Amino acid sequence: MTTTADAAPKAPPGEETIEPRYAEVVVDARTGKAGDTFTYSIPSYMHVELGHLVRVPFGPRTLNGVVTGLRETPNVDYTRPIDSLVEEQPLLTPERIELGRWLADYYRAPAFDSFAPMLPPGMRGSAQAYVQAAADPPLGIEERLPKGAQRLLAHLRANPGAHRTASLTATLGPWVRNAIRALVEAGAASEKLVEPHRKPSSPRKTWLVPEASAYALRELADEQSRALRRAGLLRELARSPSGLAAADARNRYGRTAVARAIEMGLATLQAAPPTPETAPHAPLLPTPDQQRALAALKRTMDDPSAAPRTWLLHGATGSGKTEVYLQAIAHCLAKGQQAIALVPEVALTPQMTQRFKERFPEQVGVLHSRLTPAQHRDEWWRIFRGERSVVIGPRSALFAPVENLGLVVLDEEHEWTYKQSDAQPHYHARETAEQLASLTGAVVVLGSATPDVVTAWRADRGLIGKLSMPARIERSGAPTSLAEVDVVDMRTELREGNRSIFSRLLQERLQDTLAAGRQAVLFLNRRGAASVVACRSCGLVVRCRRCSTPFTYHRPFDGAGTGQLRCHHCGRGRAEPRRCPQCRSIHIRYLGLGTQRVVEEVRRIAPHARVLRWDSDTASTTGAHERLLRSFAEGEADVLVGTQMVAKGLDVPSVDLVGVVLADIGIHMPDFRAPERTFQLLTQVAGRAGRGPQAGYAVVQTYLPDHYAIQAAAGQDYAAFYSTEMEHRRAHGSPPFGRLVRLLYDGHSDRRTAQNEAQQLAGRLRRTVHEWDMRGVDVVGPAPTYPPRIRNAWRWQLLIRAPEPRLLLDKLSIPSAWRVDVDPVNIV
Repeated sequence: MTTTADAAPKAPPGEETIEPRYAEVVVDARTGKAGDTFTYSIPSYMHVELGHLVRVPFGPRTLNGVVTGLRETPNVDYTRPIDSLVEEQPLLTPERIELGRWLADYYRAPAFDSFAPMLPPGMRGSAQAYVQAAADPPLGIEERLPKGAQRLLAHLRANPGAHRTASLTATLGPWVRNAIRALVEAGAASEKLVEPHRKPSSPRKTWLVPEASAYALRELADEQSRALRRAGLLRELARSPSGLAAADARNRYGRTAVARAIEMGLATLQAAPPTPETAPHAPLLPTPDQQRALAALKRTMDDPSAAPRTWLLHGATGSGKTEVYLQAIAHCLAKGQQAIALVPEVALTPQMTQRFKERFPEQVGVLHSRLTPAQHRDEWWRIFRGERSVVIGPRSALFAPVENLGLVVLDEEHEWTYKQSDAQPHYHARETAEQLASLTGAVVVLGSATPDVVTAWRADRGLIGKLSMPARIERSGAPTSLAEVDVVDMRTELREGNRSIFSRLLQERLQDTLAAGRQAVLFLNRRGAASVVACRSCGLVVRCRRCSTPFTYHRPFDGAGTGQLRCHHCGRGRAEPRRCPQCRSIHIRYLGLGTQRVVEEVRRIAPHARVLRWDSDTASTTGAHERLLRSFAEGEADVLVGTQMVAKGLDVPSVDLVGVVLADIGIHMPDFRAPERTFQLLTQVAGRAGRGPQAGYAVVQTYLPDHYAIQAAAGQDYAAFYSTEMEHRRAHGSPPFGRLVRLLYDGHSDRRTAQNEAQQLAGRLRRTVHEWDMRGVDVVGPAPTYPPRIRNAWRWQLLIRAPEPRLLLDKLSIPSAWRVDVDPVNIV
């Protein structure tokens, strides 16, 4: 029931009463009040602590809120009582409350949005409101009700029982909300909020467990030349000695294939998967570089007063950084503390999880957005109860409810995916991890072969510690060399008559690699078969009607039927055009290239090669990523063609060759970070070659062979790139020599209105700078973003460049239609 402001709920029988106090509650609403914090009285029977999630009345509604403070006396004249506790125990520690406040302040985010990532999944906005006519309303009340309330009351009486408010609004109209408020205030109806019953997810009841050896299953799979789905099932069983969920196996390979495997005695159905006792894998003997890094990290963890508490682990690709993470975490756990390990992409979580579970059986928890709601919720509560000592996941895993945090690891700390851009708060996991560590006393490790230049700059100035691991090693710990990198000028290839997307050197190296029975990786950071579809008669480029970008052409996966044009910004698709939409010409040309085109070219020059493609078109789920990677790692394909996924953490010792089909993609973007991203991506992808005993080779194809980012990547020379990049940034005042805030407007379908909004805000900012005589503060823009329109919304942006941009932001109110992005990773 919605409680009134002057009547606290009565204590349940037998409940012990306590002295009434007051709570500062951050409510789940954007109110315009600083911090969205309001004071509520605590009913005498209710025990409330810091960090409790509560239900509170807020106007006519009842909302979730987080208790962030307690008071003995109110700071306002009038308070309303807390309605109820959502959970009996507090969900946030004092340190997490301080972290939420910091997120809201630093990233200019709504207060509850800053606490929401730390709450259990499904806790936000999940309660449903129900309304019911009162059994004994006050006499004569109907005549005094507004007409809308009278109409709703008649409907409720004609249909007895509780009705969901959302359903009434959908069927009768938006006026229902005001009518409910009038009925509740008059005592003619009651409203209550019902939390959904959260059932724990039940384990799968039936498992398909292999009865034959992995070798026998693979041999039989190779014999199934016509039963392809059965062959796929047998290979999957060979890779899964503990079995597969039977429902998943039937969905992926068909009921017939599963039934036939059981009939042949190759597998049986069991009630639960076998759970053999697994001994933890022993740590590897550390190299001298690893020993030095581990010694520094252990000293810092053992001494709470030691500084710095953030360390950059700068190690070459294949230098053994993951082993350092594992042994540092083992030290952390031995001290009775917990650890969080972050990866830049959900797709990389299975790789890291496997190694961690081998080292720490039954102690690893995994959190990411592609878990089902039930899986996500169950894992969160297991971590909350202390059943998991190590948490792995992308940036959001940083907010896992670990009680005694001792270590936070960010693998590939340079990756832009550690920045949240799609929802509030627009935090960066790196800075947020350091803030969390400062509150809890934990140690932060930032690992990368190509650190963010700002991170490297901070390490050079002693603001954080630096640990170097320049030597590359095999998995066994034996030293090995970096891949040999050749840069091919594609302008020369074209002049000399080579029209292929592969240079002659790449073709030669690919043929040699395949002939030797080794594997190759081909990288192109663009999906599809052609990036532009144009008419050769009139020059029309076929574009998405909702976005200002050309469609990308995708061929059908099975090679049959017609292809599809797809917008990579809004997802809109349309059929492949037979004629030009403008002049009706049949002369349609497909320009540019993508991963589909690369696969076709590989099959042309090496018809017998087994080719896999790894991009978001072929792997849209975590399981699909895992299956593709495992298939390639186990030698079921000779060539892997992929986008940036192949550059992040792919560790397959049998890969001898890496080919970068076009290194120039993105280097001309109007973003000061474009050269850095190009260098990082090329260096990382070249590092996938030569991780085994064989020498590795990389071929980088480019039309800009003299660009400093490409030259430094070819030499895998971070110092050379860093030196040149710092000169450019110092000249333009870019980070770390200045700070940026991006103001993005993306909320109007009318182009002129969006432009006017941007110009008005730019004028206000510049007037404020002038009035306050704020030297060193630049307001850049307004300018349209790239692309200027997405999903029918015209987008404009402004940049504030200053030593401390918040000094300007504090002096004026930014309209709610604008997104404030502090320390943006993308400025186009």
